[in-house]
Amino acid sequence: MKYLWIALAAGGLVAGCGVENKTENPQQVAESAAPSVMLNTQVSAPVAKKVPHEMTAHGVTRNDNYYWMRDDSRTDEEILSHLEQENSYVETVLAPLKKNREALYEELVSRIEKDDSTVPVLDNGYWYYTSYSGENEYPIYLRKPSLDAEPQVLLDANRMSEGHDYFSIGSYAVSSNNKLLAYSEDTLSRRIYTVYVKSLESEEKLDDVLEGTSGSVVWANDNTHLFYVKKDPQTLLGYQVYRHKLGTSQSEDVLVYEESDPTFYTYISKSKDDSVIYIHHDNTEKTGVTLIDANNPTSQTKVFLPIEDGQEYSVAKASDGYFVLTNIGAKNFRVMKAPLDATNDVSKWQEVIAHRPDVFLQSIEVMNNHLVVKEKENGMLRLVVHNLTSNEEKVIPTQDPIYGAYFNANPEMDTNKLRIYYSSLTTPGSIIDINLDTLESEVMKQTRVSDTFDSSLYASERVMIEARDGTSVPVSLVYRKDKFKKDGTNPLYQYAYGSYGSTVDPTFRSSWLSLIDRGFVVAIAHIRGGQMLGREWYEDGKMHQKINTFTDFIDVSKGLVAKQYADKDRVFAMGGSAGGLLMGAIVNMAPELYQGVSAHVPFVDVVTTMSDASIPLTTGEYTEWGNPANKAEFDYMLSYSPYDQIEAKDYPHMLVTTGLHDSQVQYFEPMKWVAKLREYKTDDNLLLFKTDMEAGHGGASGRFKRFESTALEYAFVLHLAGVPL
Repeated sequence: MKYLWIALAAGGLVAGCGVENKTENPQQVAESAAPSVMLNTQVSAPVAKKVPHEMTAHGVTRNDNYYWMRDDSRTDEEILSHLEQENSYVETVLAPLKKNREALYEELVSRIEKDDSTVPVLDNGYWYYTSYSGENEYPIYLRKPSLDAEPQVLLDANRMSEGHDYFSIGSYAVSSNNKLLAYSEDTLSRRIYTVYVKSLESEEKLDDVLEGTSGSVVWANDNTHLFYVKKDPQTLLGYQVYRHKLGTSQSEDVLVYEESDPTFYTYISKSKDDSVIYIHHDNTEKTGVTLIDANNPTSQTKVFLPIEDGQEYSVAKASDGYFVLTNIGAKNFRVMKAPLDATNDVSKWQEVIAHRPDVFLQSIEVMNNHLVVKEKENGMLRLVVHNLTSNEEKVIPTQDPIYGAYFNANPEMDTNKLRIYYSSLTTPGSIIDINLDTLESEVMKQTRVSDTFDSSLYASERVMIEARDGTSVPVSLVYRKDKFKKDGTNPLYQYAYGSYGSTVDPTFRSSWLSLIDRGFVVAIAHIRGGQMLGREWYEDGKMHQKINTFTDFIDVSKGLVAKQYADKDRVFAMGGSAGGLLMGAIVNMAPELYQGVSAHVPFVDVVTTMSDASIPLTTGEYTEWGNPANKAEFDYMLSYSPYDQIEAKDYPHMLVTTGLHDSQVQYFEPMKWVAKLREYKTDDNLLLFKTDMEAGHGGASGRFKRFESTALEYAFVLHLAGVPL
C-alpha cells in the first residue's frame, strides 16, 4: 500500500511454470534444476496459532484467524518471536545457498563506487554536494564557496548514525544568509523525523528541536523563522504546518495551516526565487497550493486557487507570474500562466502550451527565459524546450529510443542551463547539463558500473502486448545480446508497480546485471494504474477498474512467452508495496504461470486496512482503492483483496519480505498473509518470509547493507531457475 518511495524499489521478478510442476516437492525441483545444491526443505515451517476474529460490514462477515498479529507498539513478545522463527526458517532452508548469497552480495556491491561524490550544485553562492568514501554506509554533506575551495562539512551521516541500527537524514535546508542549517533525522524507519538546527559558523547545535515532523523544513528569508509539517502520531499523515521562531520552544510554534480532510497529503517547499513558500495539498484526484510570503513569514497565507473535485494543478513561480501545470479543461494536462495578483481567477490565466489528447504533460522546469516540459506520446518520453522570448520549441536529442529523464537540481532562475538525470536500460545513470539555447550537452558524470562493463553488450526494446480486452500494454525489455535467443529458452524476470499513476520508466539498475548476465530477460510491464500512456491509463487501473492492473500483468507474462521472449517454465515476478498487492493478486488469479514470485512489503489485506482509519495513511488512499464504508467499494475491494481471496490450491514458490517498523505497509499484513497461505496452499513449494527487524518500508538504510535483501532474492530466483553462479 501507500506511496512507494521509488528509491526503495529494487528489481523485478516474474516467473511462469506449468501447472504440472506445482505439485512437485521443492527438493525435487532443486535436484532437477540445480543438482549440486539441495535446499533444507525437510525442516518444518512455522505454524501460527489461529484466533478467530469476526468482522462484519454490509452483511458480509469475514473471519480473520490472524488478526492477533497486529501490535502497533511492536513489543509483543509472541509476535516478535514468531517473526524471528520465520527468519530462522528462511536461513535454515536457504543455508545451502549461503555461499551464493555472499557471492551475489559481493557482486552487487562491487558495482558501487566506494569513493564517490555527486556533481556540485550552485545555490545562493555555495556549491553543494555529497560524498561517500571507503566502506562507509552513509554520505557526508558538504559545501564550498568555489569549486577549488576547501569544503565545509555540513553533516556527516556516518558519525551521526553511530549507535543506531537505522539512520536516515530526511532533508536539510540552509538559511538565506548561509549561516544556519536545519536538518531532520529518523532513527527508527517510521518516517517520523526530528528537526535540529545548527550554526554553520560555530558548528554548535542550537536548542531548537522539533519533533514528530515529516522531515521537510523550509526557511523564511528573515533567517529567524522556519516552517515544517507535523505528523499525526497514529495515522502518520502530515497534516499541520507550523511556523517556528528560533530560540523558542516547539510548544510555542504557530499553526499556520491544518488539513481537516484526511484524504489529503500535506507537504511544503519553496519557490526557486525564494520569495514564496508553498503548502501543497495532494489528493489522488484533486490538488491545491497555499502560499506564504517568505519575506513576511508572519503574514496571512493565501490560497492560490481553491480546490475543486477532479481539478489538479502544480505551480512554478517566475518573475512576472506563475506557470501552472493543470488538468483544468485538459485531461492530459496543459501549461498556463497565472498573473501574480490573480492566481485565483482562471479566466485571467493565459494558455502557454495547449492540451493535446495524445500527449501527456508530466512535469515542467522553469528558468527566466526557458520553459522545459517533460511529456510522453504513446509512452515515449521527450523533453521539449520552449524559449519564452522567441517562442521557439526544440526537442532535446537523446541517444536511446526508450529511456528515463528527470529534472535534477536546478535551483537557479537566471541561467540557460538545464541539469537532468538521464538513464536507459542499457545506459547507466548520467548527470547531464544542457545548454537550452544550443541544445549542446555535457555529461557531468556517469555512474560507474565496473571496469569491464560494456553497454554495447546489452539491448533494450519496447514491445506491445495485447491484453484480454484488446488494449495494447507497453513493455520495456532488456537482455544481454550474447545470452538471448528469441526461442523461448530464456528465464524471465518481470517487474511492475501499477498504482497511484506512478510511472516506472525504463532506467538502468545495476543490480539487474546479476540476472541479465546469467541469461535472464528483464521486463518492466507498464500496466494500467501507472501513467505511461497518460492520465486515462491511470484511471483505467484504479478504484473500480483496478482489476485491469492485475490482468494486464498476467497477460504480459503470457504474451512474452507467446512471443518467445521467455521460457514458460521459468517466469518470475516481483513487486513491492502496491506492487506487492499486484503480486498477491496474480498468485491468486494465475498461480500456474509463475515459477517464483517475490513480494516486498506487500499491501495485501486491502479491505481490513482500508476499513481502519487508525492505520497509517489509510484515509489518504480512499480515492485510490475506495472507502469500504461504501458498499460498492467494499464489494469491489473484497473481490480482489489478496488476503481475502486465498484458496485451497497450488501456489508458486514465494519470497515475502517486510520491515518491522514499516510506516507504509504495516508488518502484520505480509505476516498474516504468509500464515494464511501456509494454512490453505496445497503444494510443497517454498514460502519464505523474511522480516528486517530494524528497518521500515525502504529497507535497510546503508548503501551497502540494502543489497543483502537483493542478494537473498536473487539467490532464490537463480536457484529456482536452475541457473548457476
